[in-house]
Amino acid sequence: MRKLVGAGETQDGSTAYVFVIRKSKTHVFSWPFVAASITRSTADFAAPMKRSVRPLFSILLLIAFAVILTCRVAIRRRFTQIELESKVLLETATPTVFNSTLLKMAAIDVGEAKSKQEIEQLLEGNLASRGRYRTFASWRKFNNHDSRSSSSRGIQVMLRSPEFYRQWLEFRRVLRDWARNKRYQAEIMMELVRQVKHPIDRHNGLVGSDSKYASCAVVGNSGILLNKEYGSLIDSHEVVIRLNNARTERFERNVGAKTSISFVNSNILHLCARREGCFCHPYGGNVPIVMYICQPVHLLDYTVCNSSHKAPLLITDARLDVLCSRIVKYYSLKRLVEEVGEPLEKWGSAHDGAMFHYSSGMQAVMLALGVCEKVSIFGFGKLASTKHHYHTNQKAELRLHDYEAEYAFYHDLVKNPLAVPFISDKFKIPPVEKSWKTHIYQQIQPCSSVE
Repeated sequence: MRKLVGAGETQDGSTAYVFVIRKSKTHVFSWPFVAASITRSTADFAAPMKRSVRPLFSILLLIAFAVILTCRVAIRRRFTQIELESKVLLETATPTVFNSTLLKMAAIDVGEAKSKQEIEQLLEGNLASRGRYRTFASWRKFNNHDSRSSSSRGIQVMLRSPEFYRQWLEFRRVLRDWARNKRYQAEIMMELVRQVKHPIDRHNGLVGSDSKYASCAVVGNSGILLNKEYGSLIDSHEVVIRLNNARTERFERNVGAKTSISFVNSNILHLCARREGCFCHPYGGNVPIVMYICQPVHLLDYTVCNSSHKAPLLITDARLDVLCSRIVKYYSLKRLVEEVGEPLEKWGSAHDGAMFHYSSGMQAVMLALGVCEKVSIFGFGKLASTKHHYHTNQKAELRLHDYEAEYAFYHDLVKNPLAVPFISDKFKIPPVEKSWKTHIYQQIQPCSSVE
């Protein structure tokens, strides 16, 4: 029960109404000083408001409770989200477990001792054991016979030109540099833009940029290309990489007409070196050539031909060669054990031991991974009804390549890049798309012979 008992002025001149509320406690509230309380000995109270303040406090209490509850729910959801994200990140970052035995065996270069011996002989100038490759010492462009001079037996003396000695010194320098880099280094993939893209950009009148090509098509030479008309799709890529001078004329609908980089093995250049001016430009003299060395003696051909090429003639870094060799050998060993069911000891006899080598196509794909944001692969496959090469009549395959092991590598590039061994964790493998639907084999020029 409340009762109006009077009114008066406050210190600031406003009117204060006093209500008396009969309660057991002795607190009087005066309007407008609601928060001020006066203790009295009587049981009368002065109420400061027309209505009780309890509803207001109840509302505030409910609001506070709702806020606290909302915050707790939000915090719990956030922690749950962080926990899930952390779990996903941990699962994503979990490295692939590789077979340590296969890794160790793949790292063994069976032909390393022979290669070192060959390099030493070449540096000493010994070309006698190089078979058909020893012709450098007698190339006509470097020698002439002096009819006025003769030996004691009456044989004309062969005089070597200054150009011969200049080329010979350059060859020794190139060979030393190449041999010095012949080692395993996982980070080599991150140097390919500088080694390959920069000189090509400069040749094309562009400032060397560390950015990669937006898209690259690596075009193999398999006969399966004749079953599809991929020409326009291939040419739509920013960069098109072709293998071992496979011709495009009359096959444009199937393989396209554009060529940005010609990727060859050194046997191809050895053939070109026999021609006048080292002509090796089926795609035009302005197309850069990237070449990997099958045999150290082929660096002679590179040294002589490099000066006559208008477009860049680049050699793959020997560290990339070693990386490619280890990757393919790992997949080959893995396939021998898991699919063929043979012991590891039989691998050497199954693949010609020291003659085993990755294909040109495999290394061209590796090159594309290093310089391209997106990689598409064409012409890497085989059908019984198709030719080995789309542009030749060859049908036989070569034992020194394990084509199915390379297929497993390409499959992992597409489906599970983390399963590829030996590549640095710092290097991010770009998206790879394939055009085949059948069992794949790489159809290219071998290193051991020339087709």
